[in-house]
Amino acid sequence: MTATSKTLRDEIENGIVTGDFQPGERLDEVQLATRYGVSRTPVREALMQLGAIGLIEIRPRRGAVVAEHGPERVFEMFEVMAELEAMAGALAARRHNEADMASILAALEQCQNAAASDDTDQYYYENEIFHRAIYSASHSSFLEEQCLALHRRLRPYRRLQLRVRNRMKMSLSEHGDIVEAIAAGDAEQARFLLRNHIAVQGDRFGDLISSLKT
Repeated sequence: MTATSKTLRDEIENGIVTGDFQPGERLDEVQLATRYGVSRTPVREALMQLGAIGLIEIRPRRGAVVAEHGPERVFEMFEVMAELEAMAGALAARRHNEADMASILAALEQCQNAAASDDTDQYYYENEIFHRAIYSASHSSFLEEQCLALHRRLRPYRRLQLRVRNRMKMSLSEHGDIVEAIAAGDAEQARFLLRNHIAVQGDRFGDLISSLKT
């Protein structure tokens, strides 16, 4: 995926989750290309990526249409993601090797650098690498596949919720605790920390929904 189509994908994602593009609305390639000042090729690539994670649907004779994703659906996806990540963390604590730990620590360092720059989008992309390193350290290829698939579907929500005040700082602190638990081989602590790190409940879910409207 080119840098242009990646940036465009993020812009269209933001428009969908914040309501700029409404559920059921048709996303016309020509109009989007004009709106963002690009050719149709990166638009087509971006729409394919958004279709793959379920944010849009490709319908006969209508083309790309914004999918219906209400707050309840988002909440349910986060619930499942929290359990998958908890399992990955527990397995990583039990099964990781030196190479796995090196990858996790390197990813944590990049998260720290992004946080120091106060760049929420860059932090999110480093955060993706951090979580993927944990999935890999679980040494369960099936679990890794499921985590990656749902992680991709939740990408726009996980990325934008980092803009909630102090969330990036809190996330980084939680990362540090998670790494300590995995390194110590404490599977139950890693499970507990990963579940809480991902779950959006109560005030946090309200903050997430509010952030999608700003």
